[in-house]
Amino acid sequence: MENWSVDQVCSWLRQRNLGELVPKFREEEVSGAALLALNDRMVQQLVKKIGHQAVLMDLIHKYQQQKSGPESLLCCCETVLPKLPEVTSGKNLKSFFARCQMLQWTSSYALPDFPYDVKCLLAEKKCPDHSMRIRIIEFLQADMTKYLEGSLYPNSQQYNIVVNALLQTYPFLNEDGNGFLLWKRALKDRFKYVRRPIEDDEQVLRNKCKFGHRRGQTRKSSFAESKPEDFQVQAEEELVHLEGNLVQPMDVHIRWLKQEYMKTQRNWKEVDNRMNATTQVRRKMISEKAPLKEILRLFPFLRCPYQLFREFQLLTHTDIYKRTAEILESYSENILSLYAVRNNPINVLLQENLKGHTEEDVLKYMKTTAACLLLPDVFGDDSSLFAAVNKEVQVATPVLEVKNPFDVNSCEFTLYVEREELTQLDDCTMALAALVAAFRVFTIPCPRRIRRTLSFLESLVFQERSPASLP
Repeated sequence: MENWSVDQVCSWLRQRNLGELVPKFREEEVSGAALLALNDRMVQQLVKKIGHQAVLMDLIHKYQQQKSGPESLLCCCETVLPKLPEVTSGKNLKSFFARCQMLQWTSSYALPDFPYDVKCLLAEKKCPDHSMRIRIIEFLQADMTKYLEGSLYPNSQQYNIVVNALLQTYPFLNEDGNGFLLWKRALKDRFKYVRRPIEDDEQVLRNKCKFGHRRGQTRKSSFAESKPEDFQVQAEEELVHLEGNLVQPMDVHIRWLKQEYMKTQRNWKEVDNRMNATTQVRRKMISEKAPLKEILRLFPFLRCPYQLFREFQLLTHTDIYKRTAEILESYSENILSLYAVRNNPINVLLQENLKGHTEEDVLKYMKTTAACLLLPDVFGDDSSLFAAVNKEVQVATPVLEVKNPFDVNSCEFTLYVEREELTQLDDCTMALAALVAAFRVFTIPCPRRIRRTLSFLESLVFQERSPASLP
């Protein structure tokens, strides 16, 4: 690699799904020798996306480790070797190296050099406010990622090491002896927040498939499922037209969509084309009440909020995300001022959280989220059919699972259908839009105990002449 030309470096990037970086690397004339000399700051200047930064640094570190061989790792563990019984035999060899790497990480870790204003505050032994806490957590997360060679998945012991180092250096941060768990939780939430939007990192994608929207399934089992006879035979027999009058069997498009969904970098334009091409058979399956799992297996991109909204727009010619954002912006203050929600636990929790914040964006986010969650209570509907707040989902109809709704850094919005996780959402606006869209896209009857709330939302989404009004 040291003797590579710029062209060879660009070819190497393409082979590792980092083709987006090629123009910048050509412009900066990054040769093989320059590639190996890159440090964290140079990578941040060259590469915009955090996922690409992590992958690139990981590849460079792995090459350097392979070049140096296992000798350096064995040397640093000589003092540990006598204490480990027969670690170099067969099965134990892999765990031995992993343990040695952990010991090396533990002994070498030191807190990062915080910015000047943070250091001044810590020197005065003042407890940081919310915004300062976030800055400290951000620097710790970035520093851990560097020590973990680009990985965004620390283990519990590594979290403990970092938080212990922080509290030993600054004991006053351990408020009433409970600071350890709070800082550890905040650090874990920060890693989760950084991973959430990343779609081009192999490790992130692998863990999303394992623990995310495919919860309870493995990649192997998803591909090994037998094809249901009725719908699969019908799909294979039908033909569709793509751009340029190209005719291809339906199963070709379905197979391509499933394969593309598993990739880290997706061709979204072609995804749109293939989803358009398969609309007829997909809508026929839904109208004939095909199992939802089978629909999502053949058309996994319906798990993506963008494609769910696109399917809704195909059916109704309405941009539901845009309309939902307008609805929440218009009605939030009115909802929060109603007597019916004054003593509601959601509203009480909102008022408690508002006291600790002054940032306008944060306050607006909290109020919008509360207004969204309080809608069923405004109409006297069953809120458990609308959203499960810090609870497990219990119903089969489309429902939102909401965790930590008023914590900007750790809030989670997830849409469930038939008690299965369909997709994760970024905020309450996207979550509410996805909930309304799911009923229409999958033709699911609206439960009677939530009908007034959804009728109110749909009347506003479709801008009916006499829309429902707030009580």
